[in-house]
Amino acid sequence: MKIATWNVNGVRARHAQVVEWAQRERPDVICLQELKATVDQVPAPLCTLDGYWCYWHGYKAYSGVGLQVRRELAAEQPEFSHPPFDLESRIVTARIGALTVASIYVPNGGKDYAAKLRFLEALAAYAATFRAAGAPLVLCGDFNVTRTEMDVHPKERKPEVIGQRAEERALIQQLLDQGGLVDVARLLEPDNAELFTWWAPWRQMRQRNIGWRLDYVFASAELAANAKSCPSLREVGTSDHAPVVATFG
Repeated sequence: MKIATWNVNGVRARHAQVVEWAQRERPDVICLQELKATVDQVPAPLCTLDGYWCYWHGYKAYSGVGLQVRRELAAEQPEFSHPPFDLESRIVTARIGALTVASIYVPNGGKDYAAKLRFLEALAAYAATFRAAGAPLVLCGDFNVTRTEMDVHPKERKPEVIGQRAEERALIQQLLDQGGLVDVARLLEPDNAELFTWWAPWRQMRQRNIGWRLDYVFASAELAANAKSCPSLREVGTSDHAPVVATFG
């Protein structure tokens, strides 16, 4: 099974890139973030992507998440839903058999830092319900937090900057602990200090790989134990984020 996540930073501007990538990569589940589009504004080629169930959840020019599930994985249309703490089109979940997959776009916190912390706290409590029930869960998306110092290029490390603060990182750890979740990319590449997923769009930061790791696939421990790869595809697309693709055996 292959589960992919990508903050596209505007789905209308990059839908052709997403379609081309999806047709080439053929993920079983595609989680998209920062659509910046209403359901009616999502370009038709994405809505009719061959072989996928599609679901869109967004506002015009702001936030928004999507989920696409291969029909080979789910013969019937999955149950798509939103937890009660989703107030700004920031999370959609799909029930695929026993597995629940979520596409998540955590607030960056620049305009309302307290709201970001509340969202992460609510997400941790939500994940804990799956662990308590013994139900498998995969959380994918742009969490707008670097987990550790290793997840920020040395030239970009600023402890008081939002996205690198200790309390944010503690809440991500709380999410993992309470949900019984594993950071798949870091599990597979524990010593890779260049595993970034976002780059500031200036001074050739992406080409020089001077970035931050903000995009994750967090999976229940049993599923994570079967992970084979989880690269950040820095060469794909023109968003300021790269797709991250987790493959499970």
